[in-house]
Amino acid sequence: MKKLVLVIGMVATFASASFAQQASVEDQMRQLVPYAQLKQEVPGLTPAAYEAAISEAARQYLGSLSANRYDANSTSNPYGSYGSPYSPTSINNPNSPYGSPYSPNSAANPYSTSGPSIYGRDGQYLGHLNANPYDPESVSNPYGLYGSPYSSTSINNPYSQYGSQYSPYSATNPYTTQAPILLDDDSQP
Repeated sequence: MKKLVLVIGMVATFASASFAQQASVEDQMRQLVPYAQLKQEVPGLTPAAYEAAISEAARQYLGSLSANRYDANSTSNPYGSYGSPYSPTSINNPNSPYGSPYSPNSAANPYSTSGPSIYGRDGQYLGHLNANPYDPESVSNPYGLYGSPYSSTSINNPYSQYGSQYSPYSATNPYTTQAPILLDDDSQP
């Protein structure tokens, strides 16, 4: 089910429309990934499972991890749903489950071993966005696979496609529209 949600989430994030309300997100996902098309890729997919995956993918999307302040889905846009310090889906809101230093799913919790997961637009898993320097999957761990400035799958490597300020797939490029996305893989319905 997680793989199905990830497939739908990745395809849906290619759209540049703002994800302000979950109902409109679900409608956009249905247009981008029709049931008939997905059924060909996932044998045995039922309409109920398709609807559940659409709903789950819409609920889990937390924006693009991007330095682009003008992208509506960027975590750097202070007026967007995913960058506002007042939005419940923002990692920048200290009172939200994703920005609180006390929430287990937060990017700001220094003791978390989860937090939002980062995925490149090519589907590459890029680790967890949390503040724990001891978590092996954290981008804050300078010795881990996803936090090392020398790893090809690190957003902290200035020469990797995910960390270079010139790469269109990078979290640090201030002009990108194809930055890595954040998903809350650990939330429960």
